[in-house]
Amino acid sequence: MDTFNPSSAPLDGLQFEYEEDKKVILVVDDNATTLRGIKNILQKKYEVILANSGTKAIAQISRKKPDLILLDYEMPVCDGKQTFEMIRSDEEMTDIPVVFLTGVNDKSHIHAVLRLKPAGYMLKPYEPEKLLATIEKVLYGEETEQ
Repeated sequence: MDTFNPSSAPLDGLQFEYEEDKKVILVVDDNATTLRGIKNILQKKYEVILANSGTKAIAQISRKKPDLILLDYEMPVCDGKQTFEMIRSDEEMTDIPVVFLTGVNDKSHIHAVLRLKPAGYMLKPYEPEKLLATIEKVLYGEETEQ
């Protein structure tokens, strides 16, 4: 009777599902509760990287280029607009789609966000279904049924 020894079995032809198969989303927000909440919503389907400031976001991007960035517009020191401009000024990052998250819902603020030509924007507080639908639309160009 032959016995199977897993340590001697050839691994050729076996396929493993790694985290690398998941799209990478960088979430940038100065609010830890928002970061945790978004990570909880996205982590089953996406690899989620968190940054609590614009400068940390740029450092994260240089380590691992994300497929999409969710960027808070209102942050201290280096706000979303400045972070977005840094991303767009770097040739390695310019093609990464950015979706702004903003808690300010006045016309002039929304126009200021849209003038930057992001891939999208969402008002906070966000609904998890709308957040997922927006991400799917930006990443894959299609609406998903929720």
